Amino acid sequence: MRNKAGRGLRITGLETEYGCLIQGADGRAVGQLRDWFFEHHRHGLVDQHDRGWDEPPGNGGFLFNGGRVYIDMGHLEYCTPECATLQDVVRYDRAGDRLLLDGLKALGLEESVSFIRNNIDHHTGATFGCHENYSIPRTAPLTLSHIQSLIAFLTLRVLFTGSGRVGETPSALDQRKKGKGVDFQISQRADFVETELYEWVQHSRAIINTRDEPLADPRLYRRLHLLHGDTNVLPAALYLKVGMTRLVLDLLDANDLPELALADAVNSLRSLSRQVRPPWRVIMEDGAEADAVELLSRFRQRAQARFGGRDAETDSVLGLWMRVEQGLASDPKQLMGLVDWVTKLELLETFRQREGLAWDAPWLESQDLEYHQVDPDRSLGLALADLDGPWGLDLESPRSLIDPPMDTRAAVRSALMRRIAEAGDPYEIDWHRIGYGSAESVLLLDPFQTELSR
Repeated sequence: MRNKAGRGLRITGLETEYGCLIQGADGRAVGQLRDWFFEHHRHGLVDQHDRGWDEPPGNGGFLFNGGRVYIDMGHLEYCTPECATLQDVVRYDRAGDRLLLDGLKALGLEESVSFIRNNIDHHTGATFGCHENYSIPRTAPLTLSHIQSLIAFLTLRVLFTGSGRVGETPSALDQRKKGKGVDFQISQRADFVETELYEWVQHSRAIINTRDEPLADPRLYRRLHLLHGDTNVLPAALYLKVGMTRLVLDLLDANDLPELALADAVNSLRSLSRQVRPPWRVIMEDGAEADAVELLSRFRQRAQARFGGRDAETDSVLGLWMRVEQGLASDPKQLMGLVDWVTKLELLETFRQREGLAWDAPWLESQDLEYHQVDPDRSLGLALADLDGPWGLDLESPRSLIDPPMDTRAAVRSALMRRIAEAGDPYEIDWHRIGYGSAESVLLLDPFQTELSR
């Protein structure tokens, strides 16, 4: 979706559930940090009303930077504001990490508590997610063939976007033929994805959550809600994950997706995750075998033909896509600092050989977690990040901590929140609606609204 000037018209937002490591401190740290955000309206306004059976008043709130912080199933979760550009997605995602670090330092917890951007608890086998949200128009042609093609892309892109993990989850072993386990996987989430499409997140982890909750004008918008992706550490990996997905959705809007369908997307996801060297082969719906990187190349070539040259953002995504595609097909080691799983694998393999460790050594699991530390001074991943691209611009900008993107409705919501904070009125805030004082509720059904209409 684009306007006449060529500016992207697709809202994107991320939801990151953070792992928390606590040493010598009690379990109140997550709640303490949540409360720090909203104490005296420091970074936002805490919820004054129930948002659901699991979100009572005080469980979280909206931030002045347009995002949201709350506790979900024991995990601190940060949602970015609505973003119209890729750079804002990366910038505001990074803002979540920086706000957590600020809070830990302010509370004097930085020596005993740390947060990590990962998706797996090696000790319990539990998983926690990084959900992606993309607006799509109601007019998008969601035919069976397009849905199959979209699911194929979302499955295959794991080769570009996985963040890597040591080992596998025992429950996944029970579902497969008994045999030798794997030492390292491309994806942290693959073992936990159970189906392609499902409505209720709590009961079955799907690639696509089909609940129709647009959080905008339901006559005009849908919200594509993805559950299967890993939390990325490297800015380039995040930029590519979101950028290539947005381009594929542009192809969907244009009714121009390549026609291809996998025989079994869930098994393909798990199979790809367990192979760290090319070639990566998958079985198509017609029983034929195909190369996963070549299939992804079909999407890139179609996007290049239709959208190449339309703007700098599109061209940067297409260029990075081709660079990663070529690296995977020849020598994945070329992608150090760009692709998370490649970077982590090379890092851990070097460490393992130097220390004479087996892959099942607990020390390797510990180093796996250190890759995901949100603190740049501790993160093994961020220390190796390639920032030579638009994904590396303004990552440390203080504006993203306190101000929203100015080209989406997050700007309006933030301005109203500051007005509420000054007046001290009672309020009720949601992504698409704000009520305060005795005034009639303000509806924000257009995610691109940037000014208060009344």
